[in-house]
Amino acid sequence: MILIMLFTLLPFYWVLRTALSSNAGITAHPTSLLPVDINMRGFARVFGMQSTEEALADGGSGAAINFWLYLRNSVIISTLVTVGQVFFSAMAAYSFSRLRWKGRDTVFAVFLGALMVPSIFTLLPNFVLVKQLHLIDTFLGVALPTMFMTPFAVFFLKQFFMNIPRELEEAALLDGASKVRVFFTLILPMAKAPISTLAILTYITAWNDYFWPLLVSYTDSSRVLTVALAVFRSQAPQTGPDWAGLMAATLVAALPMLLLFMAFARRIVNSIGFTGIK
Repeated sequence: MILIMLFTLLPFYWVLRTALSSNAGITAHPTSLLPVDINMRGFARVFGMQSTEEALADGGSGAAINFWLYLRNSVIISTLVTVGQVFFSAMAAYSFSRLRWKGRDTVFAVFLGALMVPSIFTLLPNFVLVKQLHLIDTFLGVALPTMFMTPFAVFFLKQFFMNIPRELEEAALLDGASKVRVFFTLILPMAKAPISTLAILTYITAWNDYFWPLLVSYTDSSRVLTVALAVFRSQAPQTGPDWAGLMAATLVAALPMLLLFMAFARRIVNSIGFTGIK
């Protein structure tokens, strides 16, 4: 387990090592395990605290990003995806687990089959749909494909809803509560833990998404942070890509999600174990 942990953490250490090095030092000592010429100038370029002349002198390409704008875009889109996906997936999971209707199990089996469809296959149809809706280069266009529900989210919540005693729901119905009221006042509060876990996992996934935002966002108005980091791959005249700036930006972009996962790791593991997902 120690070896597996070291192997898993090595890329994160390499990102940190590169971010704390200078581009000239990286070029001169590419295999050094320790930071070369330790400095924070890569982070200064990320936050726009270096002029173009200073960036070029430090081995950067002179390119800059509006970090706070892209950070805002990532927060907005990740929030849209998380709120929409959790809410609509919870309603679908409640329908599949607690309501009785003809063909329910067949529909769920077909719906679950979507888990076996690679996401790359849906990119082109989704792009055509978003383009026809005139949502290219908008927040809604970036968020739309995963904002309503995903097969995993529905399956995840359905497994938990099935473990809620049906007697509680029947007692509420006998007291005159409607199905909608039972869902909002009984089922959702009891499912607070798995819903929180799903929200965290969804937010992390939406935050780290790269290919779809790259496909549909063309300007700074909707470009997210993961896509904007590519500016540091611009070729500098002397040293090539700005590896120190790129790794510093990657570390800054990943840090919120790492802290979020570390804070809720125990809850995530417990919820997944409780739902019976292997």
